[in-house]
Amino acid sequence: MKFSELGLNPELLKSIEQMGFEEATPIQEQTIPLALQGLDVIGQAQTGTGKTAAFGLPMLQKIDNSNKVIQGIVIAPTRELAIQTQEELYRLSKDKRVTVQVVYGGADINRQIRALKNKPQIIVGTPGRLLDHIKRKTIRLDHIETLVLDEADEMLNMGFLEDIEAILSETPAERQTLLFSATMPDSIKKIGVKFMRAPEHVKIKATQMTANLIDQYFVKCKDFEKFDTMTRLFDVQNPELAIVFGRTKRRVDELSKGLELRGYRAEGIHGDLTQQKRMSVLNAFKTGDLDILVATDVAARGLDISGVTHVYNYDIPQDPESYVHRIGRTGRAGKEGMSVTFVTPNEMDYLRTIENLTKKAMTPLKPPTDDEAFRGQMQAAIDQVETLVQETETDKYKRAAVRLLEDHNPEDLVAAFLKSLSKDATDVPVKITPERPLPSRKGKGGYKGGKGGGGYKGNRSSSDRRGGGERGGNRSRSNDGKPRSGGKRYDEKRSGGNTGAPKKSGHSFTIRNSND
Repeated sequence: MKFSELGLNPELLKSIEQMGFEEATPIQEQTIPLALQGLDVIGQAQTGTGKTAAFGLPMLQKIDNSNKVIQGIVIAPTRELAIQTQEELYRLSKDKRVTVQVVYGGADINRQIRALKNKPQIIVGTPGRLLDHIKRKTIRLDHIETLVLDEADEMLNMGFLEDIEAILSETPAERQTLLFSATMPDSIKKIGVKFMRAPEHVKIKATQMTANLIDQYFVKCKDFEKFDTMTRLFDVQNPELAIVFGRTKRRVDELSKGLELRGYRAEGIHGDLTQQKRMSVLNAFKTGDLDILVATDVAARGLDISGVTHVYNYDIPQDPESYVHRIGRTGRAGKEGMSVTFVTPNEMDYLRTIENLTKKAMTPLKPPTDDEAFRGQMQAAIDQVETLVQETETDKYKRAAVRLLEDHNPEDLVAAFLKSLSKDATDVPVKITPERPLPSRKGKGGYKGGKGGGGYKGNRSSSDRRGGGERGGNRSRSNDGKPRSGGKRYDEKRSGGNTGAPKKSGHSFTIRNSND
């Protein structure tokens, strides 16, 4: 269905057209008409399906440009997602000229306060920083008409339940609420039944997001074998742009450092990094200054990254829905992609559960031999030499070249040059600290997705102390703890809890399944 058939205003259609999009994705096609009617909607779809436009366009259409108060609010779990949502809403409202402001922890709050004096009509923010502004009375939500909870399951997993409850208590009871979540655990359903008005439930099946364009492989190996196996795969597959997912922050740090030591252009992101560093790494990855991004699930969720050719799951995710999020980073916009998952022998039941969820079997992949990896290194080096020859003005170097040829065999010179360009994994030993293996579920039917979405208990501090929306997990566990669940189409390339609003009478869901 074309955007022009959805009942959107001419200003919004003009902005969409300028962005080069005509046809709506399934989540947009089903959600936008319902939201334009003023209905509460729960949208269930994976990252990369165009969710921002699905809630953003109806919200933008309702904005009264003459009224310089906050009329819409979007609550997002991480700084990166909040920033990207603000940028997307800005592009969508370019012709309507709606003012959109983003607020998040880890940034100068006084600068945000000054920006808020420009009287934005839509606020996008992380829960903790939004609450800080509400307490300072620099943000008032008494004129809110549309409230959006984006990645609601992730916010619950990260312990934002009470913050969200406090924020919603500041909004009018008669607001329109749009909730988007990749998974639908009981905690999300309770929000819909208890705090939304007869919400329509639009569901896009998870299996649709594991597009047939993505070739999915797994490598069975022991934990200490993973790193060398992965680097040999890099040499053979020569990915243009790759993301490596690690289970913990320590894992991400060690992997990115190890890859850098072996000559790969790689850096990592996780919640302990400063906002400035995280954005610097992401920008380097987007511009091609990095070839490999190493990330935790939460740090990478919702990122606006296009052109990723390969995803490597260094650690298999504990939640099968996280696998769908991870591989959704590639195979976008009609392009082919590849995912490779490293699985230890006692984790095979997790892999089978993922296959049951996606309805697609992964293909076993035999680790490359040292000889195959070496041939891959040489081919990459030869390609680099050919590019250098084409791009270099060689005349002023010919005298030095002649002198070298007088003293050395030409084959020896070229071989030495190729050696300097290639990355031999045996040159630099790298030790990666073993992680505690996932608990074996053999005989118990594997594990089930969408569970444990109720979040953590207890009071939580502001987003400045959250590290920008990524929580270290259970206090009894180190690093990230358990991973979180993670024509032309308008596709996002990024890829709750109790509320304080007056309680509504119990309502059931209207289920709308999509098989598109």
